[in-house]
Amino acid sequence: MTTETAAAPGRSREVMIVLPGLMLAMMLAMLDNMIVGTAMPRIVGELQGLDYFTWVTTAYVLGTTVSTPIWGKLGDLYGRKNVFLSSIVIFLVGSALCGMAGSSLFGGTGDGMIELIAFRALQGLGAGGLIVGVMSIIGDLVPPRERGQYQGIMAAIMSLAMIAGPLVGGFITDNLNWRWAFYVNLPLGGVALIWLILKLHLPRHRTEHRIDWFGAAILTVAITAIVLITSWGGQKHGYPWGSWQILGLAALAVVALAAFIPVERRAAEPILPLHVFANRNFTLINVLGFLLGFAMFGAITFLPIFQQIVQGASATNSGLLLLPMMASSMVVSLFVGRAITKTGRYKSFPVIGGVVMAIAVWLLSTQDVHTPSWRTGVYIAVLGLGMGFLMQTTMLIAQNSVEQKDIGVASSASTFFRSIGGSFGISLFGAIFNSRLADEIAAKFGAQGSALASGGPQVDPQMLAQMPPAVKAGFLEALANAIGSVFLWAVLFAVIVPVIAAFIKHVPLRGGAAPGAADGEKAEPLAAAAFE
Repeated sequence: MTTETAAAPGRSREVMIVLPGLMLAMMLAMLDNMIVGTAMPRIVGELQGLDYFTWVTTAYVLGTTVSTPIWGKLGDLYGRKNVFLSSIVIFLVGSALCGMAGSSLFGGTGDGMIELIAFRALQGLGAGGLIVGVMSIIGDLVPPRERGQYQGIMAAIMSLAMIAGPLVGGFITDNLNWRWAFYVNLPLGGVALIWLILKLHLPRHRTEHRIDWFGAAILTVAITAIVLITSWGGQKHGYPWGSWQILGLAALAVVALAAFIPVERRAAEPILPLHVFANRNFTLINVLGFLLGFAMFGAITFLPIFQQIVQGASATNSGLLLLPMMASSMVVSLFVGRAITKTGRYKSFPVIGGVVMAIAVWLLSTQDVHTPSWRTGVYIAVLGLGMGFLMQTTMLIAQNSVEQKDIGVASSASTFFRSIGGSFGISLFGAIFNSRLADEIAAKFGAQGSALASGGPQVDPQMLAQMPPAVKAGFLEALANAIGSVFLWAVLFAVIVPVIAAFIKHVPLRGGAAPGAADGEKAEPLAAAAFE
């Protein structure tokens, strides 16, 4: 039986003491994505390998995705502190290795991009533990009804990290070396590690059950196969969609997913317990999270390329141009957190956020080579509004839909589906981008455009300045149209988000009175009405 306890004043003080370390750890993962995104054109230009540039992000997301369920379950079984600290160490080791990719330390073999992709996967393994660890620890310390105010603080700090990320990434890219985009994690991670070792105190518990490694392995195989399909299918250096390689991967994914279900049903401690999906809200919010990651990651991945190459912004300025998105997201997140804590109501927020996000992605799809930077700033500010309504609310609904003993599973599942959605989105949008860019260049330059088609974002501002004016104008137009098509495809997924959110059933948040209840009336511990 699970017991829910409201946060006492002493517990609130304890949370506020631990919160800086938790937020710094969360900031590591968020800073890394934003910094690397800003530095990506320079990284690709130095290491070469345009055809694999999306894998720098995909490897990180894939590593995060496959490890997230394992980190969540490890925390549930063996206690969160040591598991969480281990994830920080792995993330820092991966960061250091990423910074050394392609350097003389690894022999200077010319395979720098491949090395970077491998080390990003390792870094992603640690990041999976960072994200789910923070969410699970907050879930342990604070009941859902009181969690809104802390989520507001979390959202503000994460938005600050997302604002600082592009700025730090731009400064590093313009004034230092892209390798510092990874090295900057080391001092931040060291401070977070020491703070949490000293200040984080959680009950220790162990279990006689062992983690479901077999289920984790099957799930990893399925996820990897699906991402490889979306990354290799139809690509110039991949395989045709009807090839035996792609069909074989599809068959492997189907078999792995089919085997995963009976394995999880028999496992004593399943890596992803299937009983939580009997809750309608839990299932719906995870489908929504998948689509949110799908559309959002695609947008953020291609925005720096559009701003730096098409609009001619420096790496630093492209980071500054993302400020409207982060600022609007921070303001809305603070408002939503306070509103949820005060009223206990949350159902309308994902619906509003989904509508706003869909509008923002459509606006981004209308951009072309003549779109001014200020208009792009307005569009991404609208995207930030949608994110502010969605990001923390989805986690809150997922955690409130399960018993306290499954809080780690709920946190990891929510992060997992958002991450796998991002992995699919980046891979699919990368394939769409490359295909559309090749078609656009072929239509403008014919057979002579094959060299440009293989250049893409690898053409940095210096190389772009050396192009003849007519060639440069045609290339930028083709690039802008290709990126616009990515956003247009993202609209198809974004519009489904508010539709799914409309079917979420309001269940009173644990740890406070139900909205409209008499004073002293407690909320339902876990509303059975959500199980339909």
